[in-house]
Amino acid sequence: MKKLSDILYGVKIISVDGATDIGVQEICFDSRKTKEGSVFVAIRGSVSDGHNYINSVIESGCKIIVAEEKVDVPDEVTLVVTDDSQRALALMANNFFDEPSSKLKLIGVTGTNGKTTTTTLLFNLFTKLGYHCGLLSTVVNRIGSEVIPSTHTTPDPIQLNALLAEMVSSGCSHVFMEVSSHAVRQKRIDGLIFAGGVFTNITHDHLDYHKTFAEYIRVKKSFFDHLPKGAFALVNVDDKNGEVMLQNTKASQYSFALKTGADYKGKVIENQFSGLVLNINGIEVWTKLIGDFNAYNLLAVYGVSQLMGENSTEVLTALSTLESVDGRFQYIQSPSGITAIIDYAHTPDALENVLKTIANIRTKNETVFTVVGCGGDRDKAKRPQMASIACRMSDKVILTSDNPRSEEPQTIIDEMMEGVGGEYFKKTISILDRAQAIKTAVSMAEKGDIILIAGKGHEKYQEIKGVRHDFDDMKITTEMFLKLEK
Repeated sequence: MKKLSDILYGVKIISVDGATDIGVQEICFDSRKTKEGSVFVAIRGSVSDGHNYINSVIESGCKIIVAEEKVDVPDEVTLVVTDDSQRALALMANNFFDEPSSKLKLIGVTGTNGKTTTTTLLFNLFTKLGYHCGLLSTVVNRIGSEVIPSTHTTPDPIQLNALLAEMVSSGCSHVFMEVSSHAVRQKRIDGLIFAGGVFTNITHDHLDYHKTFAEYIRVKKSFFDHLPKGAFALVNVDDKNGEVMLQNTKASQYSFALKTGADYKGKVIENQFSGLVLNINGIEVWTKLIGDFNAYNLLAVYGVSQLMGENSTEVLTALSTLESVDGRFQYIQSPSGITAIIDYAHTPDALENVLKTIANIRTKNETVFTVVGCGGDRDKAKRPQMASIACRMSDKVILTSDNPRSEEPQTIIDEMMEGVGGEYFKKTISILDRAQAIKTAVSMAEKGDIILIAGKGHEKYQEIKGVRHDFDDMKITTEMFLKLEK
């Protein structure tokens, strides 16, 4: 148990009514979870305002309220008024769990694409180098060999600090964490101490939330603005926004690139389904990963390892053993010679990168099928772009459902069809049912053909009208391959 006065350290306080030397057993921002011993932080969310639930919270036995406005509360209730409840929640959680990030080498990876692969590769690399590591990613959270399911790219501040505290308790020395733009904007990472930050790239995404591309860039940049002086900032300078991320940061500045001069310079020598041969700062290394986008991820991983003092030869040797991340250019081949690639590509840039990789590997004697959809309740502007890219870079295209969420699947496909030019109509079909779309692509394919199934990658569900149904692109594809052989 912590004293309220201790967990308020660093919070900007406007006023306090009541005692602060009282004990706190837990911090809550969900009014349904409060009880005696809780401190309730009233957050103004996009869906609901926590201030509207203060009375019900008090009825549950909670006697400590943190809010952004002065409200009437009983005499026995302590009311703390702050100017920013979201930031207060993050700082309080950090204090409650004894500042766990200060006891770890915490590396944050941000960008539109590549976050999951980069953090996972870092976790696997440093584990191979003998360290006990933690991972916070879209796919999964890990404390060493322990797997903890992941529900968000970046957890809320309470879950996040609790996980970091568990990592400290278990003896972790290094933690690699995806840092989403939502998490930065909602101040979920405020109060954390990062040893380093990595920028992968920035492209069209999340404009349903950030509204403008300039705001999206500004939010990403603010992560680097707040890195401490002793940290490092490692950015992809082939992306024009890489240099933008470095402006005003107090951290030491480093770069990686394939096309321009950089501290960690790479060159793709060979790119095949069997793997990637990459020259990094003059040394060739073979890896099991595929594609230019993975070359960037590997450069970022190598750069982090060097900035953290690891032996270059040991790192390059370990990199050659690392496997592809689940749902990221993950491919299987049928006994009859059809190749299927499952990839999480759900932005125009990511889809184009995957299709470019396929174009670099293919012999031109095969047909490339692309099965792709777009998520509901998300940035609508990218829908025609995704369809346009699929049509331009594929021989056959099947537009289908992704996670329609609350939207009508057919409406999403209709909006994607706006990006299909007249010259592409004959090679484009739409099949609402995703499983049927995959089955159709497999049944149409012949020996040597390539099928890209894009958008969902590692996800094992499909969300329709608020309900998550079991759905696995890889499983369905594998089952279809087996049926072909019967």
